Amino acid sequence: MKKIIFTALLAAGIGNCHAQISEKNSKQITEYFTAVLNGDSSATCNSKNIKHSRIDDTRAAVWACWRTAVEALQEDKLPTPVKAGIKDTLYWAMPTHPEEGARMPYHYIYKGEKAANGYPLFLYMHGSGRKQREWETGYAICSAFDDAPSLYFIPQIPSEKHYRWAIPTQQIAWEKLLRLAFLSGDVDANRIFFFGISEGGYGSQRLASFYADYLAGAGPMAGGEPLQNAPAENLANIAFSLRTGEKDYGFGRNYMTYIAAKTLDSLRTAHPGLYDHKIELIPGMGHGINYEATTPWLVQYERNPHPAYFYWEDYDMYGRHRNGFYNLRVNEPSRENEQQRTCYEVSRRGNTIEITVKNVTYTTTESLYNIPMVFKKDFTPATKGNITIFLDEENIDLTKPVTIIVNGRKAFNGKVKPCTKAMAESCALFFDPERVFPAAVTVDIK
Repeated sequence: MKKIIFTALLAAGIGNCHAQISEKNSKQITEYFTAVLNGDSSATCNSKNIKHSRIDDTRAAVWACWRTAVEALQEDKLPTPVKAGIKDTLYWAMPTHPEEGARMPYHYIYKGEKAANGYPLFLYMHGSGRKQREWETGYAICSAFDDAPSLYFIPQIPSEKHYRWAIPTQQIAWEKLLRLAFLSGDVDANRIFFFGISEGGYGSQRLASFYADYLAGAGPMAGGEPLQNAPAENLANIAFSLRTGEKDYGFGRNYMTYIAAKTLDSLRTAHPGLYDHKIELIPGMGHGINYEATTPWLVQYERNPHPAYFYWEDYDMYGRHRNGFYNLRVNEPSRENEQQRTCYEVSRRGNTIEITVKNVTYTTTESLYNIPMVFKKDFTPATKGNITIFLDEENIDLTKPVTIIVNGRKAFNGKVKPCTKAMAESCALFFDPERVFPAAVTVDIK
């Protein structure tokens, strides 16, 4: 419902920066967004209270300020897509890449007619052969998949010396893709999918766990990652497909796929209705499999951006952490050292939110080909840290008291006032039209 109202307000022009917030406040919010986009982690935003009846149109005004800041940013933008079959090679500069001057070539194509909410967007990651050949193959198969209407971002790896889809420079590129896609008018914000083959399978599995809160689904193929690299628990609210040949012995891909299936089966049993997955070891097949089944299965799913339950194992991917997940932001980490990770299990019932925060350390219990495969997790309750929980008016009654319980302790109980600060900070953090939150509560972990 919120998305429909939000879209209607923008279409009506109410999303103008000055429509529902003062000129002074809109200028300050836009300047805050500009500072954040330019990497200023110390930037702050003033706060103005919002009447409950004005939440929707204020959200649209804040989003319009975000659009102004993004459009003014000096960067390669996302173009108008072209019809599948037309090869229009485009490039994004990769300013943070280890190789100076690196660029990422890509195709941006559509199939079928765009729906009212926009196209489902697929990010496809190719395998690790010669990158030009792999990219051309990816273009051909993506154009042929039976998933129309759909939109495809098909990149070529920027460098064969750094052939990983989940390294920090690529992470920044995918965050840019999401940020620009949400503003484009071409993409359904709740139908975004990551998938890939072989090296792209490894990358898409890692990225699925890391960015699950943005995705409707993910579909690695001919891959398989040790679950320490891609915690399955983070996939609670997305559709996950993993297809590997049963004789794909290279690097233990078939065994890692088997472990992922067992793990996700257990998670689905423990949490009925969550952890929807389709994991297949394809009989008689090795590293080459039929790739046609993945996207037609994924495309039927939609994201739930405000789940009543989620689990986030906050892990570093090639040394980089995220600052938030769904509606949770980490202000001060809880981990005691860099060997630990922090797990946040969040459940909402009515106006009560329960959060369990634990630190976890992995110990390898089984390896294959010198690759860690199976792990024992040792958990300890977190005793320090600080987090913010953003609140959404559709799932929380903001006219009534909100209770937040952390590790069994009542950390907050009271009414929370909607304000522009919560909207601006959540917009800058998630850059997601579904997560411009009108209220927030910050609590200590003790």
